[in-house]
Amino acid sequence: MAGRKSWGTRANRAVDGVTSRVDGQTEQAAQRATQVIVLAARVLRWPTLALLVLPLPLIITVLALAPTFDGPGRFVVLAVGIAMALVSAAFAGRRYKVLKAVEDPVGLATELGIAVNLSGRADETRGVLEAVAGGGGWRAFSRLKGLWSGVGMTGRWIDGIGDLPRARYFLPPKIGTTVTVVVAALWLLPVSFVAAVFTIIAAVARA
Repeated sequence: MAGRKSWGTRANRAVDGVTSRVDGQTEQAAQRATQVIVLAARVLRWPTLALLVLPLPLIITVLALAPTFDGPGRFVVLAVGIAMALVSAAFAGRRYKVLKAVEDPVGLATELGIAVNLSGRADETRGVLEAVAGGGGWRAFSRLKGLWSGVGMTGRWIDGIGDLPRARYFLPPKIGTTVTVVVAALWLLPVSFVAAVFTIIAAVARA
């Protein structure tokens, strides 16, 4: 625990002394990567809102019809509805945090530069940011996840970036969670449709 606290203190000191700690090359790479990340988040704002809203009536339908079933069927339908609601809630929460993180591009770029310094692998981590900067905006998040997986990150580094309120959502392990939640949300739309249709058919058949 003491080691984790000292690493958090180190991260806080890095934030306070960012001007002297981040070299020019890292700063430029962080700024370019931030531009791509911010663009991607803004472009995906409305499609992700649609992805969040569309399954909601279907989930509500399943949950509303669950009490009409008897015995094990009720618990099965209720469990399916709750599981879908949890996926939707996780997606809504992560979407909000990512959009909040890109509201201050200057702060995000600064924190990305600090993360490179904290990593102890400046060349490798800077290379990830440079690759993202040249990779276009549409695939920024999945590209980040794939690129970070090729860089050996220590547990201490991951603990340290927890003190970076904006950048941590674009660094491991949270970037992996973001991509996973998005994939789950994409699957949620067809799954919720099928679940709602079958639930309605079963409820009508029992009426």
